[in-house]
Amino acid sequence: MSSPNNNDPTVEDNWCNERRSEVTAYLKQEGVTHGRVGEWPAWHIAPYVSIWAIESAKQSNWVGWWVICGDLPTDYVSADTIKHPREAMRSIAERWLEVSDYMERGEKHPAINIGTPESWPKLGPLLKSRSQLLAKWTKDDTIWEK
Repeated sequence: MSSPNNNDPTVEDNWCNERRSEVTAYLKQEGVTHGRVGEWPAWHIAPYVSIWAIESAKQSNWVGWWVICGDLPTDYVSADTIKHPREAMRSIAERWLEVSDYMERGEKHPAINIGTPESWPKLGPLLKSRSQLLAKWTKDDTIWEK
């Protein structure tokens, strides 16, 4: 079985459409009140990560949330003070690093629940590695010039 050609526009379109569906389902599951989900990611590197602009429910045509989705946990942050997908990625990376530190110590994070205490020894290092990769990518100007 061959792997998909991510340089093929059709493969990229399909990947982005699948992520959009995941984002929509995730927001519903989390009970996030929002407006429209962008038709295309605000930024992405298929098949690894996408950042989606989510319209505010209070003010149409304004970004109210940023959602990250791909080969990593799906998560979101408020766009109240975050105005660019790069900033959203940085914020999520910082939060994941903090949560992974709690997991590695075997402590419950005061605000964020991921997995069960039994899964933390395995999930903590995975979350930390994803957060470190995202933090590295936020510093790489070449991938933000797209």
